[in-house]
Amino acid sequence: MDNGSSHRGERAAKQLQARHPRIVIVHTPTYASWLNQIEIYFSIIQRKVLKLNDYTSLQELAEALHAFGRRYSALEKPFAWCFTRQDLERRLREPMLQPEPVPLATAA
Repeated sequence: MDNGSSHRGERAAKQLQARHPRIVIVHTPTYASWLNQIEIYFSIIQRKVLKLNDYTSLQELAEALHAFGRRYSALEKPFAWCFTRQDLERRLREPMLQPEPVPLATAA
């Protein structure tokens, strides 16, 4: 399950398990819900399909969106998440991301 407020709490989990004892409830990480996935998909559409002034009619736009959807579905390849907490920690230690020392003001 994602972390939607309607089923995030302990009470909701107990109610679901009472009705369906074989279910084991596992919540996805807070920021990894289906909503984030659809936002990624719309971002791809925006970058690859929705170019300003490329379409002369709504029909042409609809055809382009449907064609993209068919092509994207044919890939049958889910997003592969491989950026770990360790990767983040390593990236944050990179010199470019370190704060620059702030010079102390001196009295003249």
